[in-house]
Amino acid sequence: MAKFVFGMNQSLDGYIDHQRFPSAPSPMLFRQFIDQTEKLSGSLYGRRLYESMRYWDNDQPDWTVDMHEFARAWRKNPKWVVSRTLEAVGPNATLLGADVEAEIRRIKTNVDGEIEVGGPELARSLSNWGLIDEYRIYLHAVVLGHGAPFFAAAVPPLRLVDTQRFDGDVIRLTYVP
Repeated sequence: MAKFVFGMNQSLDGYIDHQRFPSAPSPMLFRQFIDQTEKLSGSLYGRRLYESMRYWDNDQPDWTVDMHEFARAWRKNPKWVVSRTLEAVGPNATLLGADVEAEIRRIKTNVDGEIEVGGPELARSLSNWGLIDEYRIYLHAVVLGHGAPFFAAAVPPLRLVDTQRFDGDVIRLTYVP
């Protein structure tokens, strides 16, 4: 059975908007994302985040060795995409049909390992269905003032189970329901 994990970078004031963060992830934090992605059994995305992540589908000439490594890890994993507007998705991706909850429950039952859940609106739905097993907040020492909130709606009571510090200014907080 799959473990669904919702984790994203978040500002001190609770927002996720990677384009407004003042800098790219540090080498230590980016290494964490590479290692995590290599171990995934797949990714479940909402449309907006999936479209942003498609950046990793095609190598770019200015990429670092680590960026190439992340792209390879990301490309090998299956991706499931929830969207009412997309008609097609890219390589190694599946567009989920009309009965999204049933399809996601099938994925949870039939896939072993960790599946990342990407996008706060999608995470809200999975949380409402009782399907999120873990929340990982990568808390950055920055205030954005606006953006999408990490929690798009109320969640069940959470219990802190782990913390990890990256390069002094980012802390990963891991919670379980």
